[in-house]
Amino acid sequence: MDDRLSLEVHDLEVPVLTGIYSEETHLPQPLRISLTVDLDCPAHFAPDSPLGATKNYLDLKRAATTALPEGVHFTLVEGVADHIAETLFLQDKRVARVMVKIVKLAISEAGESIGITLIRHRK
Repeated sequence: MDDRLSLEVHDLEVPVLTGIYSEETHLPQPLRISLTVDLDCPAHFAPDSPLGATKNYLDLKRAATTALPEGVHFTLVEGVADHIAETLFLQDKRVARVMVKIVKLAISEAGESIGITLIRHRK
């Protein structure tokens, strides 16, 4: 079994053009996006291991925020999740698996979390 390192960025609130109903298609909806990214990792992390031995957390954050195309309407939040996963795979060949969880904040009525989790593996 190969060693893996999981990097996590959780609970980013991101406005995204998404939805299928007419009231959803004109303005961005607030989404809560969480990412878990599994990387191939070295056999050991020494006290002086450089950042290049892992992946910068900001790369994950950018994939879920500024890397989303501005002005593009995603019919489904699954499309948003797929775009984020594909961005991370393209950024770094060490990314083996991406899990994207998206909660649609606008449809929550009593604090519940309604959304999806997409898991993609490098092919």
